[in-house]
Amino acid sequence: MAAKKKTNKTSGFSKYIRWFWMLFSSGILAIALVFLLASWGFFGEMPTFEDLENPKNNFASQIISSDGEILGKFYFNDNRTPVDYNELPQHLVDALIATEDVRYHEHAGIDARGTIRAFVFLGKRGGASTISQQLARQLFVGVRSRNKFQAMTQKIKEWVIATRLERQYTKEEIIAMYFNIYDFGNNADGIRSAASIYFDKKLMDLDVKESAMLVGMFKNSSLYNPREHRNPVGTRNRRNVALSQMNKNGYITEAVKDSLQKLDLGLRYTPQSHRDGTATYFRAYLQGFMRKWVNDKANRKPDGSKYSIYSDGLKIYTTIDTRMQKHAEEAVALHMPRLQAEFFHQNTAKRNPTAPFLELTYGAIDTLLRRSIRQSERWRHMKYDLKIPDEKILSSFNKPIKMSVFSWEGDIDTIMTPMDSMRYYKSFLRTGMMSMEPQTGHVKAWVGGVNYKHFQYDMVKQGKRQIGSAFKPFVYATAIDQLHLSPCDMLPDIPFCIEKNKYGNPEEWCPKNSGEKYGGYRTLKNALANSVNSITAQLIDKVGPQPVIDLAHSLGIEQGILSVPSIALGTPDLSVYEMVAAYSTFANKGVYTRPVMITSIEDKNGTILFQLTPETKDVLSEEVAYVMVNLLEGVTQYGSGVRLRTKGADAYRTDFREIITGYPYEFTNPIAGKTGTTQNQSDGWFMGMVPNLVTGVWVGAEDRAVHFSSITYGQGAAMALPIWALYMKSCYDDAELNVSTEDFEKPDNLSIELDCEKYQGNLKKKGITDDDSEIDF
Repeated sequence: MAAKKKTNKTSGFSKYIRWFWMLFSSGILAIALVFLLASWGFFGEMPTFEDLENPKNNFASQIISSDGEILGKFYFNDNRTPVDYNELPQHLVDALIATEDVRYHEHAGIDARGTIRAFVFLGKRGGASTISQQLARQLFVGVRSRNKFQAMTQKIKEWVIATRLERQYTKEEIIAMYFNIYDFGNNADGIRSAASIYFDKKLMDLDVKESAMLVGMFKNSSLYNPREHRNPVGTRNRRNVALSQMNKNGYITEAVKDSLQKLDLGLRYTPQSHRDGTATYFRAYLQGFMRKWVNDKANRKPDGSKYSIYSDGLKIYTTIDTRMQKHAEEAVALHMPRLQAEFFHQNTAKRNPTAPFLELTYGAIDTLLRRSIRQSERWRHMKYDLKIPDEKILSSFNKPIKMSVFSWEGDIDTIMTPMDSMRYYKSFLRTGMMSMEPQTGHVKAWVGGVNYKHFQYDMVKQGKRQIGSAFKPFVYATAIDQLHLSPCDMLPDIPFCIEKNKYGNPEEWCPKNSGEKYGGYRTLKNALANSVNSITAQLIDKVGPQPVIDLAHSLGIEQGILSVPSIALGTPDLSVYEMVAAYSTFANKGVYTRPVMITSIEDKNGTILFQLTPETKDVLSEEVAYVMVNLLEGVTQYGSGVRLRTKGADAYRTDFREIITGYPYEFTNPIAGKTGTTQNQSDGWFMGMVPNLVTGVWVGAEDRAVHFSSITYGQGAAMALPIWALYMKSCYDDAELNVSTEDFEKPDNLSIELDCEKYQGNLKKKGITDDDSEIDF
């Protein structure tokens, strides 16, 4: 009887055991079935093997400088630049693992312990999403649904995709992908952009507390955002949670945690946009170049589709040097506000009733402004996009509206009519500046204006302005090349005319010297140094305008030039870009090198898509080029550029007027250059050369009717030369740049005499004595 009871109890217990295993097995099978159904796409589309192999991310194209810095990026919505795992600071990785997935290296995509804890405590003691699951959600699943059933199916998909990711990638690759994919807000897509935007740092330069803050933002970058109008207090608290987790898991000590938690966020918010940052005008030019490049059928992807400069993560390697670019932008920012202040001082309503215009009637000013209205972006948008009638558009230009306008002290929020704002902006002087290595053609600095946000027209390549006396070296070079002249050859400094119909001249041309001063004989070197018009006129009469034009075109001048003698004094409208390339030929021993801005383009995997092929051509003999350099050195030795040598106080610390009389540059090294000043002082130029760097600067206003009233302030030596000098001083102070202080290299077997003391013997041959000459050797 007892044995029978015992047998019944045993069989009953066995039944429970069987039920337990049946339920357990059913649960395992159910889970397996759910995973299988999910992988078949029963709960929604799942990524293919190819999708996992190549996740579809939008990566910004990077603009990389010659010294390895990121100048900027091209992107629409995603300012994302990928990083490899080895580019991540170790404390950043530690903060992520400690805060988001402490058992990351122990699981294969799903943390079983964390998942059970989340179910048991309903998520009150932390969630169960691993880094791999969070990456799966970011890449393929999307925002969590509020519908409970959909949220559960999303979770299942995350589990499946996470396990696939773990099989497809290493742990390190998954971490790098997670940092790359996350949106930190404020255009900070990915960890590299976040480091730059929130702390103005390179990724590897982040410290522990900064890494902890960024990892803390993974919780919710919209909620835990450090910017003042968002949630800086919550962000700091969240950062301190990450620091506590790092301490708890042995990554930092208690003392380090306590000290770091007391510190502020240390935010250095540096927004990135296409209108801010370094080399904005150059980046705008580059954007246009890249658009043409991707539209060229020769530059297609392997599948035949076009590259996108905004989402394909191209790497565009440029010749711009960030250090030289910074020096150039700082030179503009130092000189132009003071020049502008003097312009405003001279153009008050009392001093000039038609300010900022000179020599225009009120009717002519009204016509100019109406023409500017029809050329404005506001007009284009209202007429062609909104289809508004012309009368209403014109009327809108006289209605006050809120706007932010430019000033050198910062943007001003004001209420102004668009017409008044247009007149206001026309009163500002603009500038264009480019610096290039003559031997390689590499453009090292490009400043197309004073502020890209408010003045987007690029005055390096896009804008062309009258060149003035800076054109004269092309006349001299033609004469030296054709007539084998020496800088010591002399011509009479007398009034000179070229008769009507000669060289197609429509009427007699009689240029006047500045101040109508004449007298004696001048050497070519002295005449060019002092921009003597009478001598230049005689030279173009000897060679004719067309050979000068032919030389100019061979030197890279693209603009068509009218074949008349008056071009000798610089009537053509040319760009800074063209002028720098042309002058570089003199410094490069007569070899023209087309300016180079891009050295190569790579795709996101490092495959080279484009590589520079330099374009050069022989234009002048080495001897003629060197003679031209020698002539242009005279400009800075005793001509219009002599103030580069002048000793004086640091006038920039006081008042602009002192700059006119005291130039604190004191350059002692060889410098060749040429100033240029146009009629009525509308345009001021300075072209400056040392053996391995040629730089051109233009200064003027948008309209030629806006200019200084006197040559004192309106000449190239006062408007443009100071920018060149400030830039070069900064370049010389930066020893790593290796800007030359040496002599220009003299060619062997030079047959043209450059020593005017030795050339004295020629005076007797020409019947000229020292008594009737005004010669400055």
